[in-house]
Amino acid sequence: MNDLEITRDKIAGMIDHTLLKPEATPDEIERLCAEAMEHRFASVCVNPGYVTLAAATLGKSLVKVCAVIGFPLGATTSGSKVREAQEAISNGASEIDMVINIGRLKSGDDRYVENEIREIVDVGHSKSAFVKVIIETCLLSDAEKERVCVLTNNAGADFVKTSTGFSKGGATAADVALMRKVVGPMMGVKASGGVRSLADAILMIQNGATRIGTSAGVKIMSEYEEAMTHRHR
Repeated sequence: MNDLEITRDKIAGMIDHTLLKPEATPDEIERLCAEAMEHRFASVCVNPGYVTLAAATLGKSLVKVCAVIGFPLGATTSGSKVREAQEAISNGASEIDMVINIGRLKSGDDRYVENEIREIVDVGHSKSAFVKVIIETCLLSDAEKERVCVLTNNAGADFVKTSTGFSKGGATAADVALMRKVVGPMMGVKASGGVRSLADAILMIQNGATRIGTSAGVKIMSEYEEAMTHRHR
């Protein structure tokens, strides 16, 4: 696959247009939503405090609202993550990106990690919301990545996601390929963190990603249009 063997609509439909920086303003969130509607992205990904605004701005458009939960550290209690997810969904989110408790995973407490994911999945699925599980690959060994992918699958989540974008590293092609290998063909894999160009996005898709979390969605689509223009000259 090269950068022109995937259609414009397909790549746009894989992008979660993301704005999670703490200094994001309401005007910036509204602009994010306008861009997502213009380019027909899959969703806007925002902090919980902006879910209501994003849902109101998007209105009846096909762009979904994705809210991050337990973000960015994953170190809050399971109960607080559940309540955060419930509130986000009631405010208009139809996708939830939750951060696992990374320390619990690294200590070998797989039961805790799987049970917490399942609690959020139950909340999401009861309201027809997708749940994506952020595993923060840059903090894990390959063996830990494999373990948490199995736990995420066992818990019934819809996607496993590489990164918050707020730790010491983001998505890599190798991690995406590993995650895809472990979860198989049916589960979603989201590459997030450091995907800043069309070439980055295509590389992640080639390695098994079905969603791309990025703040550079508009730039990626501009690069796609430019590549198509050159092709037809």
